[in-house]
Amino acid sequence: MKKTLLIIEDNEQNFYLMRFLLEKSGFSVMGASTGREGIEMALALKPSAILLDIQLPEMDGYAVAAELKKHEELAGTPIIAVTSYAMVGDREKILAAGSTGYIEKPIDPETFVDDIARHLPDNRE
Repeated sequence: MKKTLLIIEDNEQNFYLMRFLLEKSGFSVMGASTGREGIEMALALKPSAILLDIQLPEMDGYAVAAELKKHEELAGTPIIAVTSYAMVGDREKILAAGSTGYIEKPIDPETFVDDIARHLPDNRE
């Protein structure tokens, strides 16, 4: 059975690249372009993992991660921030908001799928 990943990303090009790489590797990928839509989809889909952009319109990724963590049914779902926020302290701030992983943009197509897979419940060390 394919694992479903939810990508919350407002940039179509970033979404396309991530979806292409993940689907090519056998994942089922769903997408949301706003934080609110992403939260609703996460609750409905209960994906294997959520890939979360931080710079989103209306509701930023910090608020989305914090809101997702409030829902018990998503407690075991990894939230992986995929972000261009790469200044000193950004990683820690994102993890403190509720993300369980952090990947900097631009993503590396050669390592991206492995980086994501490492966070999935069946693959954690």
